[in-house]
Amino acid sequence: MTALPAGACDSHVHVFDPDHFPYVPDRAYTPGPAGCEALQQHMARLGLGRCVLVQPSVYGTDNRCLLSALQALGPQVSRGVAVIDPQTVSDAELEALHAAGIRAVRVNFEAGGGKAVDKLATIQATARRLAGTGMAVQLYVDTATAAAAVQAVREVPLILDHYAGFKAGTEVSGRDFTAILRALESGRVWVKLSAPYRCCCRSPDYSELRPATEAMIEAAPQRMVWASDWPHTGGGADRAARSPDQIEPFRQIDSNADLGRLRAWVADDARLAAILTANPATLFDFPSFA
Repeated sequence: MTALPAGACDSHVHVFDPDHFPYVPDRAYTPGPAGCEALQQHMARLGLGRCVLVQPSVYGTDNRCLLSALQALGPQVSRGVAVIDPQTVSDAELEALHAAGIRAVRVNFEAGGGKAVDKLATIQATARRLAGTGMAVQLYVDTATAAAAVQAVREVPLILDHYAGFKAGTEVSGRDFTAILRALESGRVWVKLSAPYRCCCRSPDYSELRPATEAMIEAAPQRMVWASDWPHTGGGADRAARSPDQIEPFRQIDSNADLGRLRAWVADDARLAAILTANPATLFDFPSFA
């Protein structure tokens, strides 16, 4: 992988600091520590200038660890995605989150323990609560839920995590994915090209994702952002076999290889630069990169 453009952004990372910010009791897993220093080392290895910190499910709606990391990294380098309860959060709390660098609120139905909820109603309630705040709704959901959301939500932009929930074996020409492509063309929806290991691929090079990736980039290259998902929490059968309070090891992922694969799939230097720099700067309201 050749050098990244100045201001290249990793649009999806997490920080974990259980010694100072305890996890919620009803979590689905227990990650080890991964703080700001380790994150900065990750960014230096890849040549990244910016990052977007995303609230993980193990902290619930307690955003203190996220806010502490944003303060430590500073507004030139970092933005954040928080988690809220749309029924109880106050206007003052939303204003404070925005002032601290939060530019989206995450709704996560894939890593939170599988509670029975009306997914679309929850997404719509969150979108209504965020209308006019300058914050988007970020969704970690399956493709069917994402397709329903992009057709129902108009109040705020939507950000779709991890290839819009696309899984290996899904038809690119299918109804749900087609709805996402149409929404991308409308300019209201963004997709994170992140964590291909969460897409159930069998090929070590994640080649099953290439048709979907190329289709989304062709539909709206200005609505794509790249992300590593550092520090790469686990999941799947490994998580199911472990009790929630046991430490879950992080995956060993080569993010340089992921960037190299993205370069090969995009095959256009201007588009690649936009995915890494201009697009996340627009989406997450970063200042001009000096």
